[in-house]
Amino acid sequence: MTHVLLIRLAAPLQSWGAVSRFSRRDTHSRPTKSAVIGLCAAALGRDRTAPIDDLAALEYGVRADHPGTPVRDYHSVGAGRYPLRPRDIITDHRRAAAVSASLDAATGDHFGHHELAGWYGAPKKIATDPVSGALVSGEVSRSALITERWYLSDAAFLAGLQHTDRAWLEEIAYALEHPKQLLWLGRKSCPPSGTLAADILPGPLAEAFTAKRLLPDGEGPVLSGRRPWAWIQADPATPGASPVNDQPVSFDPARRAHGTRWETRTRVAISADATEWDIIP
Repeated sequence: MTHVLLIRLAAPLQSWGAVSRFSRRDTHSRPTKSAVIGLCAAALGRDRTAPIDDLAALEYGVRADHPGTPVRDYHSVGAGRYPLRPRDIITDHRRAAAVSASLDAATGDHFGHHELAGWYGAPKKIATDPVSGALVSGEVSRSALITERWYLSDAAFLAGLQHTDRAWLEEIAYALEHPKQLLWLGRKSCPPSGTLAADILPGPLAEAFTAKRLLPDGEGPVLSGRRPWAWIQADPATPGASPVNDQPVSFDPARRAHGTRWETRTRVAISADATEWDIIP
């Protein structure tokens, strides 16, 4: 008999990269299987180089209770001058030597006995500003790098992992609430809010998604007359199934790989007597 572990994925911000490249980091409209399996692997304390065959074999589905709003975070990195950070001087003898040389040449003072010692910043190179005499980052000719990162704001998803071994799902559920590594929803800037794992229900994913409610009465699309969309892993021969390239194969940085799986998209009619998620901050 199959069982389904339900996982609540909600936070002020979350980001599920699918085709991110270089300076542009996108987000999928919903959590990917690769990301959720990675979340479970981190909770279990597995290293990136560890095998994930047992986790990857879990059947996956996700329900979009509150799809959220796409938000773009604009970044510019580099170019310009930055004040000197004292911590860098203390921990890096090469920078300390550069500071001493710059101060001696400019003022005759040395680090620790100059007003510039209290300045804070994050430079990589050190030089004396020709106008102000302040110690600054010396990379003034470097062009700014423009980056773009996308997030989902105020989103709530219900993910499901299906397997025949209930004990295995219980082990994952315990790890999600007692993680051995820090957990985040796609990026380190996106920690989850509230509990992650709760119920393990008998039956397939399609049935499990009808039995649990994330949002209280009167909130969100679930209870306002609309039914949420759900994407459920399926056999390639299933009518209407489409391919998705987020089947995790390895998280090893040296040979990271993803394969293709198949899924169907369907509306979920949440049961009138569905229990509400018990959120513990």
